Amino acid sequence: MASHQVDSHMGLTQAEVNARIQAGQHNLPMKPLTKSIGQIISGNTFTLFNLVNVVLGALIFTTGSYQNLLFLGVAIINTAIGSLQEINAKRKIDKMSILAESNVRVRREGKEVAVPQENIVQDDIVLLRRGDQIPVDGVVAATEGLEADESPLTGESDPINKQLGDQLLSGSFIVAGQAAMQVTAVGSDTFAAKLAQEAKEENETKSQLLATINRIIRVLTYVLIPLGVILFTVSMVRRGNYNRAIITTAASMIGMIPEGLVLLTNVALAVSSRNLANRHVLVRALPAIEALARVDTICLDKTGTITSGKLKVAKVIGVSATEAQVAEAARRIAYALNDDNETAMAIKATAAAPDTEVTARMPFSSARKWSGASFADGENLVMGAPQFVFPEGLAPAVTTQLNEVMQQGYRVLAVARTPYPLAAPLEDAELLGLLLISDELRPTAAATFNFFAGQGVTLKVISGDDPVTVANVAKAADLAGADQAIDMSTVAEEADFHALAAENNVFGRVTPGQKKKLIAAMQDNGHTVAMTGDGVNDVLALRQANCSIAMASGAEAAKSIADFVLIDSNFDAMTWVLNEGRRVINNIERVASMYLVKTIFSVILTAIFIFLPLDYPIVPINLTPVSAIAVAIPSFFLTLEPNFERVRGQFMQKVMTLALPAALMVVAYALILTFFESWFGWSFGVTSTLVALLIGVIELHVLTLVARPFNRYKTVMVIGLYLALFAIFFFGGKIFSMSNLWDFKLMLVYIPLIVSTVPVYYALQELLGRRVLSRINWR
Repeated sequence: MASHQVDSHMGLTQAEVNARIQAGQHNLPMKPLTKSIGQIISGNTFTLFNLVNVVLGALIFTTGSYQNLLFLGVAIINTAIGSLQEINAKRKIDKMSILAESNVRVRREGKEVAVPQENIVQDDIVLLRRGDQIPVDGVVAATEGLEADESPLTGESDPINKQLGDQLLSGSFIVAGQAAMQVTAVGSDTFAAKLAQEAKEENETKSQLLATINRIIRVLTYVLIPLGVILFTVSMVRRGNYNRAIITTAASMIGMIPEGLVLLTNVALAVSSRNLANRHVLVRALPAIEALARVDTICLDKTGTITSGKLKVAKVIGVSATEAQVAEAARRIAYALNDDNETAMAIKATAAAPDTEVTARMPFSSARKWSGASFADGENLVMGAPQFVFPEGLAPAVTTQLNEVMQQGYRVLAVARTPYPLAAPLEDAELLGLLLISDELRPTAAATFNFFAGQGVTLKVISGDDPVTVANVAKAADLAGADQAIDMSTVAEEADFHALAAENNVFGRVTPGQKKKLIAAMQDNGHTVAMTGDGVNDVLALRQANCSIAMASGAEAAKSIADFVLIDSNFDAMTWVLNEGRRVINNIERVASMYLVKTIFSVILTAIFIFLPLDYPIVPINLTPVSAIAVAIPSFFLTLEPNFERVRGQFMQKVMTLALPAALMVVAYALILTFFESWFGWSFGVTSTLVALLIGVIELHVLTLVARPFNRYKTVMVIGLYLALFAIFFFGGKIFSMSNLWDFKLMLVYIPLIVSTVPVYYALQELLGRRVLSRINWR
């Protein structure tokens, strides 16, 4: 309870506010969307793989073979680049977060002021209205028909009427009415803060891609160190050469580490969030970019997506009253409720406030779909959707007229009066007339919807408005399937929502609970669903969707749980979001195979050479330039390439189809060359140089497939990398401790091997990829 009663009309004085701040009785700032700079740097630096690299570097240092430490420089550069990219993205996102952040309205010294959430203090008078999410705990100090939804905390979605003195909990949101709340708890003392999962925290968005990569890392964690220790032990027992054992063991363990893949994935998501921020789209959770990339169905409301949301009263139709009387009744209700939504503002814009005393109010709610007020002159007036104000139906002539105006795309409100005090359901309501509300069609709506249709994404409109009105607006915007409309007010609770979701594209008169059910049904039908919304009536559906998008101009309750916030409230920006997500996921899937080739062949070769009386045929200094040229450099550029194909999953199958044949080839050629070492009497340096050369060539074959389809940019890149590999081995070999390859006898061996890699790789890919790997369940 409140420590002492505060006048809800005056609020605290500035001196009282300052005293509470000094006493630490103020709220906590909102949880930041991004990591701190320190967290970014430490997260990229203190990793398992970096630890392994440092340990291996220290061991190599003891051998005096300092040139083999070059791999540490590459690891440091990768870590630095990744950290800088994430920090750059963080700064951009933080700026956008400030634009999206809504201040809290409080009353202090008799004036209404807007303050950041962290400036709320104990006993503050917080002003709440429909759509607000309650930031702290409090009690109702004054109310006008307040209804709260506490489902984020209790799981119960039915609105709860709140009276004077009733408790309001942080994390819940207002679905109807207005109130002044006196704060009783702030910061960590609030009810929501004490829950294991706070309602104000966004739903944790799972990344399939990161989950798969993390699974690979977990497996490597179990095999990396044991294999390395065993290989080192066996090498020491067989040859007793400490330096050789350390160098070869280090090469095998470095090869197993796909550290660039983990770094590249995190950086790619961070860069995407920065790119979207440049388009005025705030990404609240990086994995959401991937989630949207996989979306095949987008559910949207009419207002703010198909239309601009700028409403105006286009026409008034009198039925049992004159047009002037109908307009006057609508204004009395709008001013009595003191709402500031677009509909109320459009009605208020027609004339000044009438001078009447209000005796009772019934605020609008998404469940009732009507609002009303009672006045001192005895009038009880209501306004809302005709089907809900008059559930038993209207006169045939009025119904015909109603259908005609809805066919023209107008939103229609019935204005009525009742002889009884306002209560649901209404009794003996008399229709005074109809109010026609127009909403302009977005100029780019048709182009935006055509874009999504071309991308294989189904659009469905889920609206609280009349289905006829919604369908006609959807048709004007060229929305596919706009004629497949259904009035959800006629649908029973036990209806088959799976069939409804599959058979219809336009849903009208939808309640918040039905929105959630429809999205759940689409998910059960095998679809990945995104939901766009801006109102409190969209919150349940936004929570249910795989990916949620809110308008910055919308209700705080919607923004607080959305994965994306459109700062300009412009649905057209979704085209950029979809493309950016697809670009990142598709490109990461492409380049992952290049990293995993090295990981797979290193694990297999290490396991084999534990049992062979031979040295592991690779040293770090040979492998470093190959990894840079054939993997690290091209993967960086390919990750930034446009690639807007629909994401279809099957990550491991796609990656292994490219990586496994190449890895098996490296194993086979390494064993052949190791056999040739003893047959021809080569030095270990010659063998390791030739193995590194074959690894580079095979990795570039993988790159050639990954880079398809080719354009001028990628053609130049691939040719340049082949030339760079040639230059390293044939002109810069001494720098990387490589043997001289300008030897005719060696050429007779390695040239045929290099030529053979092309048909062997494509044959193996056909055999393994299409006939073996495609049949494996990779889940």
